[in-house]
Amino acid sequence: MVCWELYRWVWTSAGWTWPFAVNDTSMPHVWTIAKAFGQPAQVNQPPLITILLHKALFTAKEAVAGFALGAVIGFAIGVALVHSKPLERGFLPYIVASQTIPILAIAPMVVIWVNPRLPANLQGWGAVAVIAAYLTFFPVAINTLRGLRSADARALDLMRTYAASRWTVLWKLRVPASLPFVFSALRIAATASVVGAIIGELPSGLQSGLGGAIINFNQYYSIEPQELWATNIVAAALGILFFVVVVAAEKAVVHRAPEVTT
Repeated sequence: MVCWELYRWVWTSAGWTWPFAVNDTSMPHVWTIAKAFGQPAQVNQPPLITILLHKALFTAKEAVAGFALGAVIGFAIGVALVHSKPLERGFLPYIVASQTIPILAIAPMVVIWVNPRLPANLQGWGAVAVIAAYLTFFPVAINTLRGLRSADARALDLMRTYAASRWTVLWKLRVPASLPFVFSALRIAATASVVGAIIGELPSGLQSGLGGAIINFNQYYSIEPQELWATNIVAAALGILFFVVVVAAEKAVVHRAPEVTT
């Protein structure tokens, strides 16, 4: 907050316009944004913070579902690729290429393809969860693959000497060794799932989440910019909450990172 106001004061005092002109529209005062939380966005409506918290819960539901789905798919892809070199050489380039397509271009197609095939209780938000999963699976898949390969080569040789099955090697050796890599990816995926959920709400026409609030308040940004900034703060707080939950889970699960061998 101090940095925000200091930046605002310096730029307005000096009259600088790079990288953008600083005024009450582009950078409202911190106290103006804070005051907006306690005021209704429209007449006969509850305070803005109440509306945004309800919308954040709806977006969180989509993000949690997408995060869980993407994490499971990404982990499964990593396990499949580590056990098959031909599969890795054949599919990894396509997995990487999938992330070069802008999510805004994919989101409308996912909504059109997925929505009609979902049960009635999943219509709308279920397609958004799929979009969130799309942003989640990639870092999990890549880091899982790296983590599964990081297992101690001597331990692998020992288990093969004792004719351990692939399943035993996977769960007794490879998965424990991969946990630091997997949780590193999950930290990235946690915030990405929130971004994916918000973006996915735009083409789906959902007004119950933060994406709908952003579209709504964006229309009035020139006269009420503090409402959009307040929405952005809530969206950022939701992403931070997801990140903190993953970090807490990591501390509970990963007691000691495996030694790095060369």
